[in-house]
Amino acid sequence: MSRIQDAFSRARSENRAAFVAYLCAGDPDFDTSLAACRAVVAAGADVLELGVPFSDPLADGLTNQLASQRALESGATPARVLELVGRVRESSEVPIVLYTYYNIVHSRGVEAFVGAARAAGADGMLVLDLPPEEAGEAIAASRAHGLDSVCIVAPTTPEARLPRIAAAATGFIYYVSREGVTGVRDQLAGGIAEAVGRIRRHSPLPVAVGFGISTRAQVAQVAAFADGVVVGSALVNAVRDGLGDRPGIAGALARRVADLAAGTSRQ
Repeated sequence: MSRIQDAFSRARSENRAAFVAYLCAGDPDFDTSLAACRAVVAAGADVLELGVPFSDPLADGLTNQLASQRALESGATPARVLELVGRVRESSEVPIVLYTYYNIVHSRGVEAFVGAARAAGADGMLVLDLPPEEAGEAIAASRAHGLDSVCIVAPTTPEARLPRIAAAATGFIYYVSREGVTGVRDQLAGGIAEAVGRIRRHSPLPVAVGFGISTRAQVAQVAAFADGVVVGSALVNAVRDGLGDRPGIAGALARRVADLAAGTSRQ
């Protein structure tokens, strides 16, 4: 059983959803980012999703765009991101999923990137702008190296495409709960429970829901019917808010994650 499968199975056995925490790798600098990763894991993250900083993050709202910019300005590169993965792996068995764009993977070479990611300790990869119809090389390389493929379903995804997406995914399926980009929202999008049910008709994999989830109450609403809850921008905002006191960022994140993760329980 992979670390990702184990994390979702453990959460299920505890009658809760898995808590998936997103951070931008290298934001605002390598050492602070490492401390932040370790803090969110210790505070209750079941899966750590690490964004690979990119100059043109089309799926991301302003919060995550600025996080990528801070990381790039501090010297973040794909190689440094994998170094960060390895440093987290030294002290934790938490599943690590790389959240990236295809240009980063393609520029190094798909086989080389996937192999290096797995060697560093990554467990899965989500390539936001690579549809399953065009992902044959990446899927083959990932399966050869034992790296799970996380695939996206959107509110606009037609039913006819779900079998193809399900066939490509091996880790979990990420349901993007709203159209548009990442970011904190005051209210959850509608129709999430129905969408999760629709996906489950085509795949036995866990379904995690993200985009716009930022409070414990929202986490609890989603955890009632999803296998996992992804929180990103609310955590990245905690990094941004701590830029004047970088040593304090890890503690602020730990408190935020502990509060949010408490909403995953169905008891």
